[in-house]
Amino acid sequence: MNLGIEIGGTKLQLVTSDESGNINQRFRYSVNPDLGASGILAQIESTLSQLTEQPNAIGVGFGGPVDWRHGRIATSHQIGGWSGFDLAGWLQERMPTAVISLENDANVAALGEARRGVATSFDTVFYVTLGSGVGGGLVQNGQLFHGAMPGEAEIGHLWLIPPDASGSPGQTIEQTISGWAVDKQIRDLLPQLPADSTLRLLVEQAHAAGKVGGEARFLHPAYEASDPVAKMLIEQIGSVVALGLSHVVHLFHPDAIVLGGGLSLIGEPLRAAVRQALPRFVMKTFQPAPLVLLAKLGEDAVPVGALQLAGIASNQSYAV
Repeated sequence: MNLGIEIGGTKLQLVTSDESGNINQRFRYSVNPDLGASGILAQIESTLSQLTEQPNAIGVGFGGPVDWRHGRIATSHQIGGWSGFDLAGWLQERMPTAVISLENDANVAALGEARRGVATSFDTVFYVTLGSGVGGGLVQNGQLFHGAMPGEAEIGHLWLIPPDASGSPGQTIEQTISGWAVDKQIRDLLPQLPADSTLRLLVEQAHAAGKVGGEARFLHPAYEASDPVAKMLIEQIGSVVALGLSHVVHLFHPDAIVLGGGLSLIGEPLRAAVRQALPRFVMKTFQPAPLVLLAKLGEDAVPVGALQLAGIASNQSYAV
């Protein structure tokens, strides 16, 4: 048995695998930010005590930068108390016979989609997660690509408008099309939309019920109702994503690109927008641009990837 752990800013998941690497047991918890890292560690420790056998290997996908070589957390941008924490050592004390592997959650999700998700038939796969942040991971022949410490594939931090000497802070891809950035853009646009706009009606209904935030989730139903503003916003998001991915294409030329994260739930309209815009930003020699695919694993991308990470560490041959 192997164990996969997803540690995020809002949820914690622990899953165990059968001999084929499939999830056969799941523990899912909400994260209380007020309790910090110690609250999450207490949840993990309680769950470990419920396991009926010791895992052979443990793979962890962590929501933030990590020192994967030494199993340490660099920091978390959402939960306090993680900076410099030796998570691999902490897990080893509790599961002394297990092999421990730790990676950033975007890398782990990339591994999941490349080995067990939508991109299993491709050699070189780039995964981009479009959520509260924008991150990425590159998988080649079933293995994660690593650059020098402390990380790689941070596509969200590419500059759209670079900072300058006058003090202008510039603007990154993450600041433009992360989930929170799109949510804010929709809220700012709301007063300008006509009263019969589907997007406006959906958002206002949610706000009236006290649910402010996550407005991007209404883009897909509004698009399906032929809302022109929803269509415009999806095309704009797709264009920015494509611009960022063009750098990935020119650097690594992957066979396939996978769109994951919360914004990818917009679905086919977003995939089509990225696919349509991408060739504009890719040099002629690299045409046709790589295939653009929607992630298949959804909320299981990180847990499945974590199990794959564990399987690699323990030299188990899970099907790719």
